[in-house]
Amino acid sequence: MKILLLGEYSRFHNSLKEGLTELGHEVTLVSDNDFKNYPADVYLYAYWFKDSYILNKIRQGIYRVFNTDLAQWEVAFRFYLKRKKLTGFDIVQLVNEYPIQSTPHLEIRMLDYIFKNNTKAFLSSSGDDFICVSYMLSGRPKYSVLTPCEINPKAWHCKHTLRYVTKPFKKLHDFVFEHVMAVIPGDMDYSLPMEGHPKSTGLVPFPINTEKIKVVDVTSPIDSKIIIFHGINIYNYYKKGNDFFEKALEIVEKKYGERIEVITTRSIPYNDYIRLYDSCHILLDQIYGYDQGYNALEAMAKGKAVFSGAEDEFMEHFGLTQEQRVVVNAIPDVDAIVKELSFLIENPEEIVAMGKRARAFIEKEHNHIMIAKKYLEKWEL
Repeated sequence: MKILLLGEYSRFHNSLKEGLTELGHEVTLVSDNDFKNYPADVYLYAYWFKDSYILNKIRQGIYRVFNTDLAQWEVAFRFYLKRKKLTGFDIVQLVNEYPIQSTPHLEIRMLDYIFKNNTKAFLSSSGDDFICVSYMLSGRPKYSVLTPCEINPKAWHCKHTLRYVTKPFKKLHDFVFEHVMAVIPGDMDYSLPMEGHPKSTGLVPFPINTEKIKVVDVTSPIDSKIIIFHGINIYNYYKKGNDFFEKALEIVEKKYGERIEVITTRSIPYNDYIRLYDSCHILLDQIYGYDQGYNALEAMAKGKAVFSGAEDEFMEHFGLTQEQRVVVNAIPDVDAIVKELSFLIENPEEIVAMGKRARAFIEKEHNHIMIAKKYLEKWEL
């Protein structure tokens, strides 16, 4: 089959493409790109208004005055130039309901072109969208990425996340749901809001290329300094709970001194991020999730002890007990994070054991070829 994967935020679609390609399918991946520089076959990157110093300054000035981002219009222009490359596919999958990242109005026009010129369309629920944000606002989850907005309402991600329930994005949501055949949630944070929805296929875990991502052989933490890695995306600082992680790290650095080393990065390209965290034993990913994000899954595949989402719903879904845990459930509580870090630092054999369990879990539940086959099954609806 000819398959078009539209949008990429986390390397999810790259891994899915690798699985589908190994199964003999022809896959084209489209991305608007960002600082992470994930590979793609067709780029819609707005390099005029993002990379040019002068044009970017003009862009910022126009945005402040008119609340219009010229980069979004450039993305639409680049889509127009490359639109012929995006037709004639048997299957199109959108990474979420806002995959091109233009204005909602232009997004509808571009997606209308996609839907009319390809055979079947499906939607992955793998990022902020109308249903997920509405679920967060309903008060049903005990915490979510909107929880930090109660204390830091001016945090960049708050406005960014809440826009999905505005009228323009609700219109985009309705348009997408009208045209896709089904919606495929990628983890518990997206499947829980979709429970009972007639278009939901149920959870299909994110694919991880376990052939490409190998366990990193680092010096055993039992007889060496324990390295903790904390990678920060400055735009999602509060959304990921980095303020809790940083406060906890201050405490453990004072407590354990030379017994540990902390590596902190801020908004670096994906390849640099990977290179720096390869040497760590413990990776701090995110606070407010019920399940693991993509960075956490890749780190788990490398045998790291990861702090991320692992709430009861996740444990129950995959049949795990606390003795079998494959990831540390990071919650918005500095003392709880310090307690978990202290336990691992004082019991380094558990770092090794958890890393082995994490790798085995990824191989069992996230193998990219196995997951690609599951997507093919869903697409046959």
